[in-house]
Formats: sequence, structure tokens, C-alpha cells
Amino acid sequence: MKKTLLIQLLFMLLAVSSYAQQTVSGTVTDSDGFPIPGVNVLEKGTNNGTVTDVEGNYSLTLPSDAVLTYTYIGFTPQEVPVQNRSTIDITMMEDITALNEVVVVGYGTTTKKELTGAVASVKGENLEKLNAPRIENALQGQFAGVNITSNSGSPGGAQNINIRGASTNGNAAPLVVVDGIIYDGGLSALNPSDIESIDVLKDATAGIYGVQAANGVIMITTKKGEKNQAARVSFDAYYGVQETSNKIDVLNATEYAILKNEAAAAAGDTPPFNNTNLGEGTDWQDEVFETAPIQSYTMSVRGGTSKSTYSIGGTYFDQKGIVGGDKSSFTRYNGRINFSTDLADNVTLDNILLYTNEERKTLPENVIGSVLFNALNNSPIFDVYDENGNFTYADGIGDVINPIAQMSNTFNESNTNKVTGKLALNWDINDAFSVTGRAAYNYADVKFRGFSPLVYYGAGKAQNTALNADLEPNTTEIAPGTSIPIPNSVTQSESTFFNYNFDAFLNYEETFNDVHKVKGTAGGSLQGITYKFLTGTAYDVPYNSWEFAYISAADQTNLLNNTGGYQEQTSLLSYFIRGEYGYDEKYLISALFRRDGSSKFGTNTQIGYFPTFSAAWVISEEDFFNNNFFDFMKLRASYGTAGNDRSQSAFAYRGLLNGEGVYPFNDQLVSGRAFGTLANPDLKWESTSQLDIGLDFDILKGDLSVSLDYYVKTTNDLIFQPDVSAISGAYGAGSAPPFINAGEIVNKGFELALNYRKMITDDVRINVNYNLSTNDNEVTALPEGVDFIPSGAFGVGGVNPSRMEVGFPLGYFFGYQTEGVFQNQEEIANAPTQEGAQPGDLRFKDVNGDGVIDFSGNTDKTFIGSPLPDFTMGLTLGAELYGFDFSAFLYAQVGNEILRNYERQTPLANLMSYRIDRWTGEGSSDQPRLTNGPNRNNVISDFYLEDGSYLRLKNIQIGYSLPNRIIENIGFERVRFYVSANNLFTLTDYMGYDPDVNSPNPVAAGIDYGFYPQARTYMFGVNLNF
Repeated sequence: MKKTLLIQLLFMLLAVSSYAQQTVSGTVTDSDGFPIPGVNVLEKGTNNGTVTDVEGNYSLTLPSDAVLTYTYIGFTPQEVPVQNRSTIDITMMEDITALNEVVVVGYGTTTKKELTGAVASVKGENLEKLNAPRIENALQGQFAGVNITSNSGSPGGAQNINIRGASTNGNAAPLVVVDGIIYDGGLSALNPSDIESIDVLKDATAGIYGVQAANGVIMITTKKGEKNQAARVSFDAYYGVQETSNKIDVLNATEYAILKNEAAAAAGDTPPFNNTNLGEGTDWQDEVFETAPIQSYTMSVRGGTSKSTYSIGGTYFDQKGIVGGDKSSFTRYNGRINFSTDLADNVTLDNILLYTNEERKTLPENVIGSVLFNALNNSPIFDVYDENGNFTYADGIGDVINPIAQMSNTFNESNTNKVTGKLALNWDINDAFSVTGRAAYNYADVKFRGFSPLVYYGAGKAQNTALNADLEPNTTEIAPGTSIPIPNSVTQSESTFFNYNFDAFLNYEETFNDVHKVKGTAGGSLQGITYKFLTGTAYDVPYNSWEFAYISAADQTNLLNNTGGYQEQTSLLSYFIRGEYGYDEKYLISALFRRDGSSKFGTNTQIGYFPTFSAAWVISEEDFFNNNFFDFMKLRASYGTAGNDRSQSAFAYRGLLNGEGVYPFNDQLVSGRAFGTLANPDLKWESTSQLDIGLDFDILKGDLSVSLDYYVKTTNDLIFQPDVSAISGAYGAGSAPPFINAGEIVNKGFELALNYRKMITDDVRINVNYNLSTNDNEVTALPEGVDFIPSGAFGVGGVNPSRMEVGFPLGYFFGYQTEGVFQNQEEIANAPTQEGAQPGDLRFKDVNGDGVIDFSGNTDKTFIGSPLPDFTMGLTLGAELYGFDFSAFLYAQVGNEILRNYERQTPLANLMSYRIDRWTGEGSSDQPRLTNGPNRNNVISDFYLEDGSYLRLKNIQIGYSLPNRIIENIGFERVRFYVSANNLFTLTDYMGYDPDVNSPNPVAAGIDYGFYPQARTYMFGVNLNF
């Protein structure tokens, strides 16, 4: 009996021990250290639980050996053993692979699981880590199928964005929508720190925006507050130093003298240098490049009450140039207010206001005659200054001038103010129906001021604005026998842009019998755009000084003063409808239709219709799909059409008058008006049809998400202004041909996107994102009677190296193919006849096989390369380990060529260092000889074409967040310090400054005139939350 009682007592003690209760409390925060209200905190296997308050705090009584679960929509669930702890703080990570992730699709949202189109997404926090000066810089390589290239690496320099290939000879920019607002302000005006997320509509489902959507749509959502949330204050700052990421190897003074003597001797001329031992000389690139600061400071406040939310932020950003310093700079001020309030239980008012001020100063860049072009070609034997402290002249080198003098005498600045606003009313009529009405606007005012002082760069320089070193002005004849001086001049211009947008649409969503889900959107939109431009140039600014360079200060009576300007107004009236149906979360179909009426087009073609159909099959929901490897699988397809109305001006379809007409009356010539551009009432928008087939699947318990896409994108009815048209035949003298629709471009490609994210422990997390895109571009039609359209420039006043031609990629390079260098006279005798060929000259291929190399025509020119890459890749790596975080972003572009066009082919211009390996005798080299005599080595050929493929480490960052136990005592929720580097290295065979070179003209891409490179940047930053 005693033994039995002892055993019972032992069991009772064990039971009491196992059910010993304790109180556990803590705080739940997100990855930025902000508290998360409403998190479900539950004792695993029981109903014992609570939710976090507005400060993210919780408290729960439970057994000491219990396990806590933390769940919140959009975040990865966590399980944490209590293990006798009384305080457990949790950091929750966003579940970016969750199938219920919200995706913005235009006039509505959907989830990743229900998505039937090809949409790529990125979170704003991923962009912020890159510390990019512009959003486009941060977006490069983030999305499969979205190719972003640079027009310039200068501060504030523009970028090109192509979604699924170059599809037009005109404006290829995608439509940008910010919080539902059609945004025409340019992405540079937006602050990367204000972005919550970006969704890119790549396929035909972008057709919900009709005539504006052919180039794709970028949907940007800005940061908002959350209800029942105390004010969250964030301060983010970084400061960095920039330097050039590359220099081009050129000859020093001794090498220059030796090679220039050789070139002169080969032409039978007297060598210019008796003594070639001239040392290193002046490194003009060292003189031009400098280290420059970059800095950014952002303050924001977010929060909300039970009825309202708010998010307010401001940013100051400043970047000086690595060429020219303050003369090549960009400063931006951003302000943002995002406010939402419940007017009633089912009525919400949203108000958004964005403000941007930009100040930019520029130097001549990316053209023949730019600062870097002159730095590369100026002679190293010249000093920057002469013995009197004046700038030296680049004598005898054509139009090459002293680049330091050029920077000193260049004055260009612009100031831009942009305001974007939206007021939206959302009424949830019932559980199924909601209606939204909103009014939005964009306003921009751009002021420019440029000054051309009297300056003398040396004898015979085209850049001279003065006759001589005494700054005597040149003269111009204004009437027979009457000439007046041309003094310095100032140009001022102002552009104003205003667009408004009114939208009203009804959304419907309801599920029947738990398996039939029906969604619908129907509405209308009215847009209007007014653009005004006014410019004036006045002469004779006092003291030849930038300080007084205003039209108001110039000579108001000067006969050369002039003004000009114009105004455009357009409107767009649209109706749209979209229907979606899903059965049992397995079978999804969607159809949309949009009707647009645009004032940009002729009276016969103002109305456009744009249908799209898409469908998806969620295979993983099928009963037969019992697969332990795949967690989710969906097959989808879409087909539809969209338009592009931005490749022409508002008056392109109309006949225009100009002032070219001069008529004799009473033995006198009288100026009048003549027909300018001829009218075409049938002109319409460019049209794009697109087929997309995609497969999405998740594996490894949802940790790895994969998307595959194949697309065929056909753009037709391109807008041209050919010399001869089917409308009028040959146009008359003094007039221009009409704009017409003709031509077609086809893009095909594959896309792959991988996303892996794994929480190994509470303190260890990793994530990997990878994307790959291929693209095959081909021009398949041109206007009748047009064989090709030339573009670009090679050399000074040279031929057009680029072409748009049927059967080839857009803007391909057209020139001679080389077959090495002639090594001896026998090779010349046995080769096709090549006029003037000497041993050491380039040997050109006889393309047409007639035995003669044609230098007067094009019969021996052919395709020599394309500026379009075969594929692009982006890779993002991230890890968090016990307070430390690491991220790296790499981007690669493969298969494109770049035309090297920054070499000035004159006897005394400097040479690139590769010319040291020139041909000097039989078998010595495959590089052409040096000579000042007549030769064909400078014609457009693949000798000047290089592989533009590259791999770049665009960003690497290492950060450390102080532990909560330290920062809580000083009132902070998060304190993080980091070091970061942008463009740390680039692996490429290209000899130029930067392989990421492009042009705003899609038919003249990939030509390097001395491209302003993207800077290598080293930064230190801090993130504070309190």
C-alpha cells in the first residue's frame, strides 16, 4: 500500500511539474525593426493564444516547455520553444514566395496563385539596398525580360527601358503607373526610398491600358501607413565617394612621338619630332576625372489610427560628377504625403501628393567632341596650361580641343519642379461590389539656361566662338554687304507639362458554392495632356560672364536675338472591362477589352480596340497530382493586343505650314508660308500583339519558386516618315513627306526567374534571386519602296553605321568584314582588287564575289554585328547571420557588339595603346600599319567592332544591426550600420570606358563616342528606426 501511494505521489509531482505555468512576453517586429500589430501568438496544439498590440507587444501564460507559434498574413510562420524563457522577441520575415502575395495588375489586384498573366515583382526594400541614384539603376537585372541600359553615366543621366526587346523605331519606353496614376514625369523624379513594390506587366494583360501599353507597364506602389499603428520614424542616410571605374589605355608622350614619326615617314612626310624622349607627358584622363561625393538623407514617418493611415517622407540627394565635378551634377529633393481615411465603415478617401525638385548641370557627353572624346584624342605633349597660366591649344588635331578649357567654358543647367497628386474615393457597396472614383494630375515645369561665352580654343577649331585669343567676335552677314558681330549668347527655355486623369470603375468579386469564383472590373478613363515650350536666345551678355547670363541682362536690341515655341494638347477617352472566372482554384480564365479614342490620330483612325484573353491551370490542385516534389504548379497562357501612341507628336497626322516659302512680288522676294509636312488622316497608333506561355512552380516546401515563359511579340504599323510614300509619291521642294504606318518587328524569347528564400534559424536566413532572359529580334517589314533606314554616325561627318532592314535585328551594324592584314605584296596581288592597298593594311572580304572591293557603294558591306544582347542575367544574393547582413547583386549582358567610335583619325591625334602592336613588317602583327598617307583602314568595318558582353558586380553591401537589448535603452527600434560599394568590378573584353552603352535612338544603339562611364562608388550608411 505504501509503495502504491509513493508511486501515485510521484506521478502527481511529475504532473504538477509538467503543467507549471509561466508568463512569456516579448515584441514582434519586421526585418526593419518596426513592430507588427495583430500577429497571432499561439501555444502550439492548444487554443491558448493572443495577438500583438499596436506596439507589437504580447504577453501569454503557458507551460514552460510549450512551443509558441507566430503567424501573420504575408510573413513566414515561426515556431519557437519557450525553454523556461520569460522574454522572447521575434523578427518576422516577409513571405515573398507566398501564393497569396498581392500583385498589382491595373485597376485592381490579384494574387500570385490566381495570376494568369506574366507579371514580375520586386519589393522596395530590395531596391533600397542598392543605394542607386535613380530607380532605373536599381531595376537593371531585377526582372526577367526587362532590359535597362544607360544613355550616360553622368549624374542624372537617362536610362533606356525595354520590356521584351526593342519593338519600335520610335518611343520604346513603357507606361509608368504610380499608385494608379498615369505618370509621365520620368522615373528619375521618384525616390527609391518611397517605393513599397514594383510590378511589371510584360505580356498582353498589360492591354488593360490599351493604346499606351504596347511597351509594357510598370506599376509602382508607394509606401503607406497601417491602421492602429503608432508613429514609426525612419532615418536613412549614406555618404560616398565616387571614382571612374575604368580608364582607356592611350599613348604617353614618348610613345606618341615614336608612333607619330613612324606614321609620317610611312606617308613620305617629315617626322614631326626630332627628339622622341618626351617622358610621360600629360595624362588628359587624369586631368578630367576626379573623385566626387554622393550623399542621400531620407526621413519618413508612418502610422495610423483605427480610421486613418498616413505616410510622410522627404529625401535630399546630391551627386557630383566624376567628370567636371559641380559642372556635371544632380541634386534632387523629394517630398511625399500618402494619407487615407475612412469616411464611413465602407467608404475610404485616399490622398497622395508627390513633389520633386531636380537641379542638373551637364557637360558635352556621349558625342564626338565631348569632354571625354577630347581627353582621349588630345596630344600628351601639351600641358594643360601654358607658361602664362592660359589654357593650351590642341594645335594641328582637327577639332580636338583642350578638355579642361572646354569644361571651364561650358555652362548648362536645368531646374525641374514636378508635382503629382491623386484623390480617390473607394466605396465598398457590399461584400461583392466596390466602386472607385479618382482624379489625378501630373505637373512639371522645366527651366533651362545655357551660356555660350566668347572663347578661343585655337586656330581653325569649329568650337571657337571668338575670332582670336583677344576674344574678338566673329561676324555674320545679315544682308548683302552688311555684317554684324556675333557676341556671346545665352539661351533660356521653359517647358510646362500638365496632364490630368479621371477614372471611375466598378469591381466585383464573389464566390459561389465554394468553387466558383467570379471577378470583374468595368470602368472608364479620361486623360488630357497639355505641353508648352518657349525658348529664346539673346546676345551680348555683360562681361562675357555666366553670372550675368540671362536674357534680361543681354543686349535687347541685338538683331540676332530670337524666340520660338509651340503648344500641344491631346486627349484620350477610354472604356474597359475585365472578367475573371476560377473554378475550384484549378481552372482560371480572364478576358479584357479596352476601347480608346485618341486625338493624336487622324479622323479616320481615332478609335482603337484592344482585346486580351488569358487562362491558367493550377495542376497542383488536381486530385491526380500527388507529387512530393512539387508544392505548387501552374500552367498559363495569354494572347492579346495593345497600342503605342507615343512614337509621334500630337500633330503628326496633320498637314503643317512652315516658313520656307519665298515668293517674288514686284521684283522683290517675300517670305511666306509653304506646305511643310503633308497630312495623313489615316495615321494610327503602333500595334503590338503578344503570345505568352508560362509555367510557375514551387518546390522545397515552397522555399524555391520558379517561373518560365516563352513569348512571341509582334509590333506592326510602325510610324515612319519615308522620302517617298504611297499617299503622295515624291513630295515637293520645301515640304516634307507625311508620317505613315508601315513596317513590323518581331521579338521572341525565353525567360527564367528563380527565387529561393530560407529561414534556417531565427538568426540565420538566406535568399537567392536569379533571372535569365533571351531575345531574338528581327525587322520583318518596312514601308513599300524602302530597302533600309540608316542611322547613327561613324567618325566626323562619316557614314551611317546602323541600319533598320528586313531580315536583321533593329539597328544592326552595317560595314566591311575584315580578314586580317595584308602581310606582303603577293597577298595583295592574289586577293580581290582593293584600291590603294599596301602591306599592313586591313584586308576586306569580297562579299559579292565580283573580285573588287567596292568602296564607293555598299555591295561589299554586310551585317557585322548587333547592339542587341542575346541574353541578360541578374543574380541577387542575401544572407543574415546573428545581426550581420550581406547582399550582392550581379548583372550580365552577353552577345551584343559595341562600335568603337571615340578615335579621332587625324595625323596628330593621340592613339589607343593597342596601336603599339601595329604592323611593322611581314608577320609582325594583325593590327594595321600606321600611316598619314591615303588608306582605307578607317572605313566602317568589324575592326572597330568589339564584343560588348560583360559581368558586373553592381552592388555589394555588409551591414550590422545592434542588438535590441542595447538600442531599447536609448529609444530606438533599429540601428543598422553598413558599408556598400557600387560597380565594384566589371569583367569584359571591351576596351572602352563602360560596356553598358546605349542611345535614346533605338536604330543607333551601341555606338561609343567616349561614353561617360558609371562611377565606382564606396559608401557608408545608417538606418535608424524609432
